[in-house]
Amino acid sequence: MKVAVALLGMLSCAAAFPWPYPAQFDHSNCTIKADSPTIVAKNSGSALLDSAISRYTAIIAKERFWPPADYKLKKPETTGTLGKLLVEVATDSEDLNMETDESYTLDIPAGGDATLKANTVYGAMRGLETFSQLLATIDGQRVVRGTPLHIEDRPALAHRGISLDTARNYYPVSDLKRTLDAMSYNKMNVLHWHVVDAQSWPIESKTYPELQTNGAYSVDMRYSYKDVSDIIQYGRERGIRIIPEFDIPGHTFIVGQTFPKIMSCLDKQPGWDKYAAEPPSGQLNIAKPEASEFAIELVNEYSKLFTDDVFHLGGDEVNRNCWAEDPDVKEYISSHANATVETLLADFYTQVHNAVAKQEKIGMSWEETLFHSEYAPPKDTLIQTWIDEQSIPKTVAKGYRSIASPASSYYLDCGHGAWLSNFDGNSWCDPFKSWMHVYNFNPWANVTDPEQQKLI
Repeated sequence: MKVAVALLGMLSCAAAFPWPYPAQFDHSNCTIKADSPTIVAKNSGSALLDSAISRYTAIIAKERFWPPADYKLKKPETTGTLGKLLVEVATDSEDLNMETDESYTLDIPAGGDATLKANTVYGAMRGLETFSQLLATIDGQRVVRGTPLHIEDRPALAHRGISLDTARNYYPVSDLKRTLDAMSYNKMNVLHWHVVDAQSWPIESKTYPELQTNGAYSVDMRYSYKDVSDIIQYGRERGIRIIPEFDIPGHTFIVGQTFPKIMSCLDKQPGWDKYAAEPPSGQLNIAKPEASEFAIELVNEYSKLFTDDVFHLGGDEVNRNCWAEDPDVKEYISSHANATVETLLADFYTQVHNAVAKQEKIGMSWEETLFHSEYAPPKDTLIQTWIDEQSIPKTVAKGYRSIASPASSYYLDCGHGAWLSNFDGNSWCDPFKSWMHVYNFNPWANVTDPEQQKLI
């Protein structure tokens, strides 16, 4: 069940506060009945809008939210009755990307029809969410408080996402859809799907079907092409983009279960921590052309399956020692003048980013690609900053866009204990990050240049 944040007060004329708080919210002191509001689209040919209206009509019909602060209130006096909600969208375009306009204007009078206006269907979706949050039930009477009210809203950030890892922990399609529902209730618009990692390869591959056969935890823990398309469409219907991440060249032990000959330092035991950030160890062998060809084929295949214009290549936590001790890497370096592990890694990054560009996609990578290698990513690359909060201003100072994801504020796995049996019980990023800590983080801190602020 979704809940709107209610004003803590005892007056029946108090206004309900939608979440997140709108850019502009003007309200008065009247309360109107809203028994069964009808939502009607005006002059729209958008199937996505029709779907959103049907969905919110069902949500509103089902929910009877009574704000806890108002439990002792009696049925309020009302000054009028809400009629229809008339939805107007300026264009039928259903393009969804980082530049999509999600703004909307919502007016609810002290009686009669309300109006919701947006430039795109996705702005209308955000407005429908706000409208549903403004409805409250007091002592059995559904009402809208604070009318007449006027809201003008737009997102402060173009990318408002959640990252979900389905490799270390498999989640069924129903759980992913439930997550997308929760995101839509909070007006979030990007699911960063960390599909694969060292631990498992749950997603179907038409190019290399053995990856899923050998890499999924079980036959019941897999995603088919149909599942992926279903999730993409489910997100689209809620104004949520699905950005896939295929982390290369590190975090790839599971690839070695199918193609061991293109791997380096595969499952080194004991002493795995000399070769990887976490077990099991294994990285694509950047000295072997076959490894680069494999990575490029992955980009070619999955950039067609995933429809978003952004493709995440990972690139984090690569272990230099893994390659420095690899016989093929050592042989390549000894036989090529000026070759080093760093030049090999930069060449690998160049090849996979070029492959993304050839698919007419925008590359995305973790900050190590920019700060911890000799490679200079294309300027349109999205850099996901996670190691240090200061990485955000450093990234935008170089002219790159930063997807701000600092572990110190945004990582939700912190404080739940270690998952390695020989550790002392603490997680790698203790302590737990409470919702207050998450919302107190300011991604614009230490960025004073207005043009650089736009890159966050």
